[in-house]
Amino acid sequence: MSSTHFVILGNGISGITFARHLRKGNADAQITVISGESPYFFSRTALMYVYMGQMKWEHLYPYEPQFWVKNRITLKQAWVTTLDVDAKKLGFDTGEELSYDYLILATGSTPAFYDWPGQQLQGVQGLYTKQDLEDMEASTHSPINRAVIVGGGLIGVELAEMLAYRKIPVTFLVRESRFWEQSLLKQEAALVHQHLLAQGIDLRLGTALKEIISDPQGRVGAVRTSQNEEIPCQFVGLATGVKPNIDFLKNSGLNTRQGILVNSYFQTSARNVYAIGDCAEFEQVPADGRKTIEQVWYTGRMHGETLAANFCTSPQPYAPGVWFNSAKFFEIEYQTYGVIAVEVGEDIQEFYWEHPGGKIAFRLQMDAKGKILGVLALGFRLRHEYFDRAIREGWSGLKVISTLHQANFDPEFFAPHHVAIQKSFQSQMDVSFPLPKKSLIHHLFGASS
Repeated sequence: MSSTHFVILGNGISGITFARHLRKGNADAQITVISGESPYFFSRTALMYVYMGQMKWEHLYPYEPQFWVKNRITLKQAWVTTLDVDAKKLGFDTGEELSYDYLILATGSTPAFYDWPGQQLQGVQGLYTKQDLEDMEASTHSPINRAVIVGGGLIGVELAEMLAYRKIPVTFLVRESRFWEQSLLKQEAALVHQHLLAQGIDLRLGTALKEIISDPQGRVGAVRTSQNEEIPCQFVGLATGVKPNIDFLKNSGLNTRQGILVNSYFQTSARNVYAIGDCAEFEQVPADGRKTIEQVWYTGRMHGETLAANFCTSPQPYAPGVWFNSAKFFEIEYQTYGVIAVEVGEDIQEFYWEHPGGKIAFRLQMDAKGKILGVLALGFRLRHEYFDRAIREGWSGLKVISTLHQANFDPEFFAPHHVAIQKSFQSQMDVSFPLPKKSLIHHLFGASS
């Protein structure tokens, strides 16, 4: 009897995590991973460092080629164009076909463009795939006078940092009234804003892209903004978000909205077809308020782990736990745990502390009874395990702050900001609790360093 054939479409973190964990629990399964982008799984979050010359392509591969042979995972580099769920077959652009017993769709995201005039010009692109990075390298290899980034998200910040590293002047168009409006409150947005200006970025808030103008050679020559200003440039990075990469599935019969609709077990509307990662959209809004589409690296990993466990043991619904996310704005680190409301109502209590240097901040939000809802930190690191537990167990904000020294990450290398945060909390909230004894590092750096 032939072994069960699992075909995984997509070699990002979701698909490869599923393949690895399936092999751990099932020694007999036939596993095939398909990707048109690259033959091997690579660290997508490190693409920018290749452009900046800080890493080489081979550094992006977490596993050596022998890993796939040892684990009997077949890799196929090809573009899939059709899916026949009734015949259980995939069709490739070469005309080949491949049959499966179970299909795992892990096709990730693709940049979301909005039909701006001129967006098809050479030198206009997003940044998501290996091919995008290669295009960016080609478009900016020769000296250019200016680049324009459109969209105030994390990919936009990465593009700005990459270009600034090569001494290319950058104008950053953000249509919202503050930077990363959907995730940062006014104080944190202002902090990041000032930091971007300090890096030489020409940040334009309340300014949208109207059109992209061609030069005589059919390349980017300028952009026109919503303020009717024409900005000469030779490269335009579109960082206006991403969407599930599912266009090739339009005629497959799968139920879709923005993404491929799945239940809490990642099952799609087709028998033996599952979807995980950025391309999956949960049919029901999760009870804990999480989004129906989770386009974050760690949730993609959890999708793969959960689905593999369901094939190897008894099926369990996806239970991701406390939300968290992290990123960087140039060298300023960002961490968030739980739910942080950008628009704060009367039912939310808040505590906010900012370092006098203007690059470090901490925010705690609590419900009306003082129970922690979420935290946001800029410019320093906190321990994930500490806040995951605090939010799961429903600690009071007072308990969180009074024990905040336990959340220090690498305290031997970082100044103890918890001391200044604790003193500020006592003052703002009119409470008292004993402060931890001063450590050697505290004596070296000072309470508010």
